[in-house]
Amino acid sequence: MTGTDARLAANRALWDELTAIHERSAFYDVDGFLAGASSLGAIELEELGGEVAGKRLLHLQCHFGLDTLSWARLGAVVTGVDFSGRAVALARRLAAESGLGATFIESDVYVLPDVLHERFDVVFTSWGVLCWLPDLTRWARLIAGALQSGGVFYLLDFHPFLFALDDTSERPVLGLDSYFQRAEPHVWENDGSGSYADPEATVNAPVQYEWDHPLGEIVSVLLDAGLAIEYLHEFGSLPLRGLDWPCIAANLDGSYGLRGLRGEFPMAFSLKARRAG
Repeated sequence: MTGTDARLAANRALWDELTAIHERSAFYDVDGFLAGASSLGAIELEELGGEVAGKRLLHLQCHFGLDTLSWARLGAVVTGVDFSGRAVALARRLAAESGLGATFIESDVYVLPDVLHERFDVVFTSWGVLCWLPDLTRWARLIAGALQSGGVFYLLDFHPFLFALDDTSERPVLGLDSYFQRAEPHVWENDGSGSYADPEATVNAPVQYEWDHPLGEIVSVLLDAGLAIEYLHEFGSLPLRGLDWPCIAANLDGSYGLRGLRGEFPMAFSLKARRAG
């Protein structure tokens, strides 16, 4: 096993454990979803929601599939992919319980082209996805390869600027980490405390690895893969908590921003790109 493989295996063990915690969390509200609620937020619904009905949609890093199945409720023909076997098993169960047609595949994104040969109209991925990927060049190429001619790629994620902040401070200050990509991943030793979805839960996985990807790298790898970028939007607040940092506080409108700096710095971004027809 290579060093990167070992790191991905450690992350997979973490997400296997988190799946059980997240299934019962109020953050994900599985009962509400099964009662008919959507897990999709206002940004992705406004920017992509009108393009999915009747389209084949591939959801990368889908966790246990609530967003995947929410796209199915909007008429998409969906396939979700995640490297956690427990997450995929739960996604399949929720598809059956909700009566929504969906295909879920257990796979690391990097080996996905070996097991999935279908082309899609839409490739979608969102929230906390890029930091788990060591190699964005390979990621961009597999996205381009999964899209049919004229197909759309849509990404919504935390702005990489956030990860240059000190995540232990109550004030939004720059920490010791560079905004720019590092040669090695961050290594986080878990102290038993919970996840973003349930801070009170106990997480036993010993370690996790995360990679920095500045905005310039993200744009460049997609262009190099042959995709044409239609827009890049930046947002000064988050529609969900997502990051359980003391410098992030609730706004009056229910969104989340940097404490004392409402809307003055980027918190999230979305990107839409298209494969040439």
